[in-house]
Amino acid sequence: MSQDKPDSHINYNDAIEYWSQTPATVNGVLGGYGEQTVVPTMDVLGSSHFLRKLKSRMVVEPGYKKISADIGRGIGRVTKNFLSKHCDVVDLVEPVGPFVDQMQTELKELIQENKIGQIYDVGMQDWNPQDGKYWLIWCQWCVGHLPDEELIEFFKRCIKGLQPNGTIIVKENNTPTDCDDFDPEDSSVTRSDSKLKQVFEQSGLKLIATDRQKGLPQELYPVRMYALKPKN
Repeated sequence: MSQDKPDSHINYNDAIEYWSQTPATVNGVLGGYGEQTVVPTMDVLGSSHFLRKLKSRMVVEPGYKKISADIGRGIGRVTKNFLSKHCDVVDLVEPVGPFVDQMQTELKELIQENKIGQIYDVGMQDWNPQDGKYWLIWCQWCVGHLPDEELIEFFKRCIKGLQPNGTIIVKENNTPTDCDDFDPEDSSVTRSDSKLKQVFEQSGLKLIATDRQKGLPQELYPVRMYALKPKN
């Protein structure tokens, strides 16, 4: 295996096949760290705390609504337990068929309350956000499924999809070293903190805040949140 380009081994079809065989449950999408562990609760607490700290940097411009896009969304856990409490409407992006089907159950009440907008059943690499639509684009535990070059192109499309003063937040595992790790099981790469920052820079994004997720089991990768704004 090439040591210098772990992301060259990413295969979208392998990833879809892996996740399609994963149970469409919280325990499934969190790799066995479901409701019987601290992970779902600590995750939401950490995300909420990070978003609250950014409040003064994320003021909605007049004439706009708090519309967010939830990327790589599994069964809608993050939208249901977190984003829907901070946004007027949430769009979801998820390519795995069984997960998209399960969203109809998980998000039933939010759908009835008109808090759910569009559900795009495509991969991040094929998602083209509407220009100027989003107050927030939230990417959690999903950017490892795109090689570096594709990820840069994805972020460039996201920039066009932001409202004035819109924000992109990435919440992602980090390797504890400066090397990236390829995982053949789900065909994804875990990047180092420095590599992610390099990708943001190359995408035309500036980092306005970052924080380490607290309270997760020691055996897991470190998790960081990154708040990003377009440089221009």
